[in-house]
Amino acid sequence: MPSLPAARPRPASVVNEEIRALMLRSGGRLSADDRARYEQLVAEWAEAIRDGVRPAA
Repeated sequence: MPSLPAARPRPASVVNEEIRALMLRSGGRLSADDRARYEQLVAEWAEAIRDGVRPAA
């Protein structure tokens, strides 16, 4: 069975926009589910920053 190709990491700017949208939707008060998603996004953003992931040309 062939393995699936690894997903290309998203650029930090894209992840940042998702973080901003989450905060705007929640009015800055995160539910438990939103908090978990926020933490995932921040970790993804930090990894993109560390690895220097740039938007696709």
